[in-house]
Amino acid sequence: MLVATLAVPALLLPSSTAAAAAGDVVSAPLSDLVAALPVEDEGPRDGYSREQFKHWIDADRDGCNTRNEVLLRDAVVAPEITGRCTIVAGTGVWKSWYDETTQTDKFDVDIDHMVPLGEAWDSGAAAWSPAERQAYANDLDDRRSLLAVHDSANQSKADRDPAQWMPPAASATCRYIADWVTVKTRWGLSVDLTEHTAVQRIAAGCDNPVITVVRAR
Repeated sequence: MLVATLAVPALLLPSSTAAAAAGDVVSAPLSDLVAALPVEDEGPRDGYSREQFKHWIDADRDGCNTRNEVLLRDAVVAPEITGRCTIVAGTGVWKSWYDETTQTDKFDVDIDHMVPLGEAWDSGAAAWSPAERQAYANDLDDRRSLLAVHDSANQSKADRDPAQWMPPAASATCRYIADWVTVKTRWGLSVDLTEHTAVQRIAAGCDNPVITVVRAR
């Protein structure tokens, strides 16, 4: 049994599906969240393109699009800014925990969707509205959804799930699998059997942290 917090009524997450709605706050050990992920076959990727997920937008109209918002948020040394939100190339420092590397130029940094767009499409987003897919692609409300990483690591990952790709740094393993499960839970996305088996196996080697996440849908 998983219990919602912050005055949200008690919430059960059966092993087959996450019985939650947008705005519900779910808090549970990682192993319970893994068990609660709905396991479904992935169909053919018909109709998919990255353009189905409109990004990068400037949701709050402050001059910074989502990419720049994440670059600014994740910088360990803030880059120089000109105009409303132009990041000066060659300024700023970013540490990529996927591969334990450090970048000093924005052009060496990608913004990674923890659960890639293609994987999200295969896991339920194909049936979403364009507005829902846009919200997913620009999700700044949970910092585990989007993160600044070394571009080579992100390109190596592509649209692959944890059964097919994990970060090369051993120190990243447990954080990555916890964040993967968090994003799948947050957005009500399914996992296929091979993915679920891999996630369960990897998570079993971690400390089983309690994870709190607000459901986006």
